Amino acid sequence: QVQLVESGGGLVQPGGSLRLSCTVSGIGFRSYIMGWYRQVPGKQRELVAGVTSGGSTNYAESVKGRFTISRDNAKNTVTLQMNSLKSEDTAVYYCKAGASSSGGYWGQGTQVTVSS
Repeated sequence: QVQLVESGGGLVQPGGSLRLSCTVSGIGFRSYIMGWYRQVPGKQRELVAGVTSGGSTNYAESVKGRFTISRDNAKNTVTLQMNSLKSEDTAVYYCKAGASSSGGYWGQGTQVTVSS
């Protein structure tokens, strides 16, 4: 059974930081592209950041320089460090195993709210 379990969401003030983690089981983690996506009501889910099996990363323009994605293949985890958070970062954040163009596997999502 494939499981992706996210943690670390919550409420933070603008300018603050949060760290999201996703622990994966049931698949060969190290061979998968991993990504963090986010979605707000009424909008499509969008890619925030991705990391390949070899450690190459890519980011949405809106988060470049503020967010950092990393993976630990020994622990089957992928992490999203989010700094200098803005109100527009408020969304449900999802972890995905698989390329953006593939079906892949999704976590259940974790709410991030940036508000004073």
